[in-house]
Amino acid sequence: MAFLRVLCFSGLMALSGCGPSPTEAPTPESPPPPSEAAATRPASAEGFQVPVEYDTLDNGLKVVISRDTTAPVVTVAVYYHIGFRIEPRDRTGFAHLFEHMMFQGSENLGKMEFVQLIQGLGGSLNGSTRYDFTNYYQTVPAHRLETVLWAEADRMRGLAVTQENLVNQQGVVKNEVKVNVLNQPYGGFPWLDLPQAANENWYNAHNFYGDLGDLDAATLEDVRDFFHTYYAPNNAAIAIVGDVDPAEALTLAKQYFGDIDRAELPAPADISEPRQEQEKNASRIDPLAPRPGIAWAYHAPARGTPEHDAMVLLDLILTDGEDSLLYQKLVKEKGFAGSVTGGINFPLGNAHNYQGPMLWTASLIHDADTSPEDVIGALDEVISGLRTETVSPEVLERAVTKFRSGFYDTLGRGTGRADLLACFALFDDDPDRINRIEAGIREVTPELMLATARPYLRPTTRTVFGVVAGAAPAAKEEG
Repeated sequence: MAFLRVLCFSGLMALSGCGPSPTEAPTPESPPPPSEAAATRPASAEGFQVPVEYDTLDNGLKVVISRDTTAPVVTVAVYYHIGFRIEPRDRTGFAHLFEHMMFQGSENLGKMEFVQLIQGLGGSLNGSTRYDFTNYYQTVPAHRLETVLWAEADRMRGLAVTQENLVNQQGVVKNEVKVNVLNQPYGGFPWLDLPQAANENWYNAHNFYGDLGDLDAATLEDVRDFFHTYYAPNNAAIAIVGDVDPAEALTLAKQYFGDIDRAELPAPADISEPRQEQEKNASRIDPLAPRPGIAWAYHAPARGTPEHDAMVLLDLILTDGEDSLLYQKLVKEKGFAGSVTGGINFPLGNAHNYQGPMLWTASLIHDADTSPEDVIGALDEVISGLRTETVSPEVLERAVTKFRSGFYDTLGRGTGRADLLACFALFDDDPDRINRIEAGIREVTPELMLATARPYLRPTTRTVFGVVAGAAPAAKEEG
């Protein structure tokens, strides 16, 4: 999936992440260890630089400021290092629950007054829960920066955690699960299904929406403890992107956030994923689905490595646009479906805004007379070609061009730029990493793509998940 299309995703169902040299291909059964070369990569090959001012306050809050005078607006994005992957075992669904709780009032703003305040300034706002973070972001006229920072600091300092608000939002979240997953055709397919089928570690494999029993059992004390543990300045990053003076913006951030107390953070969860040694297959019956669906996942290389950059380009070659290999094979040639979609961290984000193990996935809805074996057989034809032969320089350059187009579009949007800056600050303590992304992509060679495809796209690291239609077949989709 192209960088542009996945990065534009702002929230799903309110939920709104040293290798061998290119000439030394590893054996198909042994993925290379993560490369350390990324840390020394040069900046963008063509000299384009995102302005980055970075500071860490005494209380641990990471503040990133990027000036952009294209328009007189500013985006403020606050990212907390708590997502549904890393929520406690007996608190499934809490990360998402808190995304809702953060709009229920704080010390100086009553219930939903935060929303009314931002909208009254002529701004827009949203929030989302992802694998490794929960974020809140607003875009307002640039001269309203101080007001937004005050409001965000107010709810970081003292959220209104009341029994009334808790009960109310428990009901909202449970209804969301019912509407968006349980009572919707293909609900949870494949974004909930594949991680649970492909991963072994509980943190990577549990139901990210949360167990309804866990949500029901949540007490006021549980919720307060969760807030004071994870919604702390030393567990957060704030990105300020727009038409602002960086020195003034930093002064305001210190003024409003600087006196908020740190928290004693728990030890980081072990989110490592064991090596997959054989193909996995799983399925479920969906009584609401009119046609069958099939999805597949491969374990992706570690983020920030040359192999990861190669996988980003392999994804573009496989799934991006009507010239992609999977579209040509599965849609145009075989006529199995009208479309095929996928990507790294799809559809919850992009190839850079997560921490920890991740999957490359793709999926389609197919006709009842098409068997899963037919689809996987055709998939294997495509994948086999990438694992046995180098891509042509022309194909590689076209993928690089697609990436650059989407990447530049992202950098031109306040929310897109803020997302990368906040994640790189939160996960890597290195927001300037945003200026090394393109250079890493440009360094990928056909040989490196082959050396990446061989171990990472092998059948033994694949998981296939099928949806069995429980309703009458629909009319065949035009391809």
